[in-house]
Amino acid sequence: MNIIYLLLTVSVIVAIFFFVIFIFSVKKGQYDDVYTPSVRMLFEDEIIKEVDNKNTTNTEKQN
Repeated sequence: MNIIYLLLTVSVIVAIFFFVIFIFSVKKGQYDDVYTPSVRMLFEDEIIKEVDNKNTTNTEKQN
């Protein structure tokens, strides 16, 4: 029975430790805007190609 109390105590201490680390990392900005950089990295070339195509189309219409 003593081992159950020991395991419960240790698990609560570990849970509090991870919770404190999580709160600390959130306050430091670790989880701010994780999605946008990955999307920007994947689609940046396509945006440049679309702008180039629009510029080419506008130039052709003027001539």
